[in-house]
Amino acid sequence: MKLQKQILVLFSTLLAINLSFSQAKKPTLMVVPADTWCYENGYSQTIDNQGVVKDIPLYQMALQRNSDLALVITQINGLLSERGFSAKDLSAELKKVEAKSAEQELRSSKNTGSEVSETPIDALKKAAKADIILEMSWAITDNGLEKQVTFILRGLDAYTGKQIAETSGTGAPDFSSPLPILLEEAVSSRIDKFLASLQTTFEGWFEKGREVNLGIRVWDDWEYDLESDNFGDDELSFLIENWLDANSVNGSYTTMDAEATMMNFEQVRIPMTYERNGKIRGLDARNWAKGLSDYLKDLGIVNKLTIRGLGEATLYLGSK
Repeated sequence: MKLQKQILVLFSTLLAINLSFSQAKKPTLMVVPADTWCYENGYSQTIDNQGVVKDIPLYQMALQRNSDLALVITQINGLLSERGFSAKDLSAELKKVEAKSAEQELRSSKNTGSEVSETPIDALKKAAKADIILEMSWAITDNGLEKQVTFILRGLDAYTGKQIAETSGTGAPDFSSPLPILLEEAVSSRIDKFLASLQTTFEGWFEKGREVNLGIRVWDDWEYDLESDNFGDDELSFLIENWLDANSVNGSYTTMDAEATMMNFEQVRIPMTYERNGKIRGLDARNWAKGLSDYLKDLGIVNKLTIRGLGEATLYLGSK
């Protein structure tokens, strides 16, 4: 009887742990082909982003011209769904971006014409609002008799682009299976540990906050700057830092630059959620920085809030 009670207690404990885990909020994921895969297969474009020349992947072209890509993404999304994760479909999100004309690369000040660029990739992240981007790349070895697929799967924070998990491997030799099946078999044996790592990171964001970047700029025609002391009991730059102290998780942020006309803050930790109209919503850089924008307006400082993707906000002081 004592042994039976011990077994019952153990079973109840394990059931409670499993129930708690199953109810834990999981991150929303989106699978995309890796940049290197796009470059190697000719699905990329060179752009001039505010004087910085860079290559960006062309996901829409890749989906249209590579018949395997959509099938690969579907197979991986299926694996994620089986494990209780929500996966945004790349093709559907690209159509959403196009429909909303969200792939606009330039914004300008109404008064000064100064420009701030946003790449199509930033626009996609903003539209999809996935927590984590899964970058997938693969290569096939074919000796004429059998094929083997080697893959790399990386988990990237959609807000900062930082890598938070990675797995890779080579599948078993196969004579006839198509690429999507080869990839699914190769990934299946490694994906659980990979997803557990993503889940741990995601849960840590609720405790420590998730990272965003914030920039402060001053329009050339504004009569003040960040060293002005006309707006309170200290210079404007220190008033802004005081606001960050009060509105970041545990006052956690890093001041990278602090000059008269610009400030850059990195590793700013913001809460994962906020309440609006009685509902709990996900918090991104835009909604968080809106608080600073409103604070500066209360000080009498007209400003313009711009964003890049989900995790980078910039405030331009002096005009809209």
